[in-house]
Amino acid sequence: MSEKEKLINPLTQYYHGGYEWQPQEAPGVQAKMHPLPDCGEKSYRGSGKLAGRKALVTGGDSGIGRAAAIAYAREGADVALNYLPFEEEDAREVRQLIEAEGRKAVLIPGDISDENFCKKLVAQAVKELDGLDILCLAAGKQAANKDITTLPTEQLVKTYEVNVFAMMWLVREAMPYLKPGSAIITTTSIQAYEPSEYLLDYAGTKAAIRAFTQALAKQAAPKGIRVNSVAPGPVWTPLQICGGQLKENLPEFGADTPMKRAGQPAELAQVYVFLASEEASYVTGMIYGITGGMLTA
Repeated sequence: MSEKEKLINPLTQYYHGGYEWQPQEAPGVQAKMHPLPDCGEKSYRGSGKLAGRKALVTGGDSGIGRAAAIAYAREGADVALNYLPFEEEDAREVRQLIEAEGRKAVLIPGDISDENFCKKLVAQAVKELDGLDILCLAAGKQAANKDITTLPTEQLVKTYEVNVFAMMWLVREAMPYLKPGSAIITTTSIQAYEPSEYLLDYAGTKAAIRAFTQALAKQAAPKGIRVNSVAPGPVWTPLQICGGQLKENLPEFGADTPMKRAGQPAELAQVYVFLASEEASYVTGMIYGITGGMLTA
């Protein structure tokens, strides 16, 4: 077996140490995290699976959305990124990575919890990309809270607006532009299957996304549009340091999985590509768990 062909132990393939408490103002800037999440910036290699496609990725500045955006570009797609203005630093880094592949990058900052902005987002993406084939919905809001009696209504509403309502608004706006062969990829979570007691609102939204995805898949299938979802487990992203995890949980984040570590966004990229590509031509209504061994069934 050559050096290149040697097997790699998945327990140690990516960062597998502890994490320091490093709070940031939400939604956080990935560039200021330590260790930096690995979104495939140096490792992802494309093979033309999405040549000529047009993708809109929410949350594309950092974390899982960033990994998907980088992979889409390296597979040959032009990409429109949505993110909050606060995250401009991260978004510009992704634009540079996309343009380095000779692909078009469109930055569209704005808050998807606003229905009117969702309409503008889809319209601008379609205009600047000259079409839309892939709708990748990776943006999310997560805030830990130990007791429902102290769960602010503002947080509850905002979590559902960002995670659920925005998803429905964006799909509704995008559907008229999606042709047969297009793909919609949503992002649910292990929290839809094994909810944590301190993530009542977030877990509820992820369960809603799971049901929405499966119902939409049935509605969209006759149009030749596939709809699937990715269910991440504990993955190292800015969500975790902006209130998404309890302070006492962060040092051992991910260590309670069978793989004994948190995942990295790069480990999800290939699944987002597969679900967007023709290789998944007979796949719809499916939830793909990438959880380090935590069960999603």
